[in-house]
Amino acid sequence: MGAVLTLHLVRHAPTAPNGERRYPHAHEDAPLSPAGEALARTLHLPLAALAFTSPARRARQTAALAGFPGALPTPALAEATFGVMAGHTWAQLEAAHGEAPRRWTDALADPHSPGGPPGGETGAAFHARLAAWLTTLPPAGEAVAFTHAGPLWGLLRLTVGLRAAAAPPGTVATLQRSGGDWWLTRLLPPP
Repeated sequence: MGAVLTLHLVRHAPTAPNGERRYPHAHEDAPLSPAGEALARTLHLPLAALAFTSPARRARQTAALAGFPGALPTPALAEATFGVMAGHTWAQLEAAHGEAPRRWTDALADPHSPGGPPGGETGAAFHARLAAWLTTLPPAGEAVAFTHAGPLWGLLRLTVGLRAAAAPPGTVATLQRSGGDWWLTRLLPPP
């Protein structure tokens, strides 16, 4: 079988904006809510793993409370840039733009799409930064990445072709790679 890398992808624990179910602004750096702090402390991950985190405070806090205070800030793990969608709920977006938000999110979810939300990232650019990060991982061992919903879904799509999955804050997806092939071994909702 050869060298095996185990990669744990962790969606950060809940924040107040998560509770409001709205897309975050690019400059927004909300801390974890008290419930988010409590949830982050319950995450059981291999403490000897190489650890990475999105630069966002909510991801760094999740990493620290889960036992990884020295996780390496990694810009590639940042949430997608949502452009005109930022700051709005899905209902607000549909009321203002009709069917367009569905097209924007579909484009953002497509690794080959030149489209995305106006003023935000394209699907191709978003997935390219995630794919580039994957190439930096070691060939074997164990790694943990604290990130956001968009990157978690994007990485699952790039590695195992998963097109949709429920991933509330605190979700852990565990992947393994050997010989260039990836497979999903666990997708755990928050405890």
